[in-house]
Amino acid sequence: MENTADKTIITVVGKDTVGIIAKVCTYLSENGVNVLDISQTIVSGYFNMMMIVDMNKSTRSFVDCQKDLDEIGAQIGVSIKCQKAEIFEKMHRI
Repeated sequence: MENTADKTIITVVGKDTVGIIAKVCTYLSENGVNVLDISQTIVSGYFNMMMIVDMNKSTRSFVDCQKDLDEIGAQIGVSIKCQKAEIFEKMHRI
């Protein structure tokens, strides 16, 4: 089974606008967070992105990243949520 200890799921949802991916990915890169997988789509003008990232070498704690990304989302008009991947794995065991 794959180790999910340092993996985080980041979701971004909101009205589509220029620069959403750039803002999120710039923040992640500047803080040592590696993007492992990314999927994004736009439906009827609404942006939806899901990322799986590795926080093993992050210079910020998980909680700090949650707060920072929440603030970035508020600045650009989208909702950004971070959840540890292990939560999803444990939910599927029940």
